[in-house]
Amino acid sequence: MAKYELPKVPYSYDSLEPHIDAKTMEIHHTKHHQAYTDGLNNALANVGAEIQNMELTKLLSDLNQVPETVRGAVNFHGGGYENHALFWNSMKPSGGGKPGGSLQTAIDSVFGNFDSFKEKFVKDTIAIQGSGWGWLTYNPQTRKVEFTTMPNQTSPRTKGLIPLLGLDVWEHAYYLKYQNRRADYVNAWWNVINWDEVDSRLSKVKA
Repeated sequence: MAKYELPKVPYSYDSLEPHIDAKTMEIHHTKHHQAYTDGLNNALANVGAEIQNMELTKLLSDLNQVPETVRGAVNFHGGGYENHALFWNSMKPSGGGKPGGSLQTAIDSVFGNFDSFKEKFVKDTIAIQGSGWGWLTYNPQTRKVEFTTMPNQTSPRTKGLIPLLGLDVWEHAYYLKYQNRRADYVNAWWNVINWDEVDSRLSKVKA
């Protein structure tokens, strides 16, 4: 089978400072994301070729097709693999600000305005118990964006939602710089969001 490889981060580890520090970025990418990559490969090594060759997004969208013996591992490590690949590309040096174009329209139509969306995202993501992610997603059924939280590394795809923008609030994502101050990390993250990338994701899924 073709093995998954650790995706590259599209900028230097120190380029998101002071909002996310270089050491956290390095450890998060080379240790934690690598562990999800290895775990996914190990899980898929124990299934048939049909499952091995299926796109990860399709596997996560219907975990019932994955043999029960490795379903939990594919959910955890596969979700962790894709979540982090999206995460790195959702940020950029000198990011932040507000979205524009179709993404702004989509957010305004559901949340009223950007500030209301941001307030909900921040409040509900900070409130996640234990480890998990806050997500802006697209619902193909309603053709609208939604906010949701997901536990651990479980992908929004398991709920029929397409991930657009996610924030990792596992402690390993912020503990070196922010210690137990999750709220400070969540608020700082808005300064590095790559809104062009998020808008591009929305355009692709709506096409």
